[in-house]
Amino acid sequence: MPEPTLIQSKTTLPVAEIRADRRLRPVSEAGVEAILASVGELGQIVTPLTVRQRQVQGSGLVYELLDGAHRLEAARRLGHGEVPVRVFECTGDQAALMEIDGNLAGAELNALDTAVFLATRKAVYERLHPETRAGVAGGLARQGSAADMMSVASFVGSTAEKFGLSERHVRRMTAAGARLGPDEVQQLRLAPRPVTLADLQAISAIGEAPERYEVVRQLATGEAKSAAAARKAWFHRENPPAPVSPEDAEFAALHDRWARTSKAARRRFVAANFDELAVLVAEESVRHGDKAFFLNRALPFDGGAGE
Repeated sequence: MPEPTLIQSKTTLPVAEIRADRRLRPVSEAGVEAILASVGELGQIVTPLTVRQRQVQGSGLVYELLDGAHRLEAARRLGHGEVPVRVFECTGDQAALMEIDGNLAGAELNALDTAVFLATRKAVYERLHPETRAGVAGGLARQGSAADMMSVASFVGSTAEKFGLSERHVRRMTAAGARLGPDEVQQLRLAPRPVTLADLQAISAIGEAPERYEVVRQLATGEAKSAAAARKAWFHRENPPAPVSPEDAEFAALHDRWARTSKAARRRFVAANFDELAVLVAEESVRHGDKAFFLNRALPFDGGAGE
């Protein structure tokens, strides 16, 4: 497969001719404001946008944005007629890789965007480098598994080196991103709190669709502070405690209070209620067949009648 070709003769393009409708990540207002401030100081957009040129039947040449969405939006707001560009001819997979790498290298991405970009990069990388999925020769029984391991190792190693990340971080982020659906990503972008890697890993571990939908919804609306909290709320809602009788409630309260009471306070309680407790304990002793224990301690006991 030939490498992407830079078209040296095209260094600027009209803003209106650049398409930016199929992006992996939407622009942020903060990012656009930063570009506007920079242009205000420098008087122009300095860094060229990266654009793909391709021939479309019925439309002629079209220009698709690969890197520079915030710069393009700033140029539109400022009313610029043209922007500096680097125009490439390349395949769709090469274009996707250039977009992903531009974002990974040039922006402070949150956990959600990083996971999405790395998962997409892995899929594109494997299509561009089919040799990483070639497996091992000799007809081994686990050839498919070996191929997957080789593919992951090749991708993780090259990506970690390219962007200065640890291989462990690349693996975890890629796995989390690969298990997210487009609708889930779109919803999670609306979350008022930053979605963390722990949140993404918790979501990816959910197998039941109703729970998964509810956890994502609670994060997106801010009802839950974390995916773990949303999962806990779901569990309690789906598994309500069994109804408790008044007697059970009284017992639980008494048992809890006794457990949190000091030994000295317990002694005072027993002394104050000794006669009643002695009768109750003796009755329980009879029920359990342990009469001798209380007879030997001279506690009230009347278990001989009828024997």
